[in-house]
Amino acid sequence: MPWRRGKVLVLLSTIALIGAITIAGAGAVKERERQKERAIKMTGGNPDKAMQAIVRYGCAACHNIPGAQMPGGLAAPPLSDVTKRIYIGGRVNNTPDNLVRWIVNPKQFDPKTGMPITGIGDAEARDVAAYLYLR
Repeated sequence: MPWRRGKVLVLLSTIALIGAITIAGAGAVKERERQKERAIKMTGGNPDKAMQAIVRYGCAACHNIPGAQMPGGLAAPPLSDVTKRIYIGGRVNNTPDNLVRWIVNPKQFDPKTGMPITGIGDAEARDVAAYLYLR
């Protein structure tokens, strides 16, 4: 019966497609984990803790931050693709240590910057840096 053969082919094709999607999804999860491990190693921070600090210190009041569940500010540059930038704040080479130092005290690099010293400590700044390098 030809109609049964057609149903079997559709079923087999569907199963193959689901398998391919599952394999691709697993690969994406592994890649995301590799990126997370790299961000942690680069910064010494934990990106899973960053959003607490981002909210506590009001970062999204001025910046649009990927993944933040709050409206992004327009007073400062968006913080997406930080890893692709050459300079932080237009002043200092983009390295993990410089990003952490900028987050803690941007005035040490540019006394006239509009970014305030928020009071964030080194550990939380490392968490935020890890989060930004992961995005």
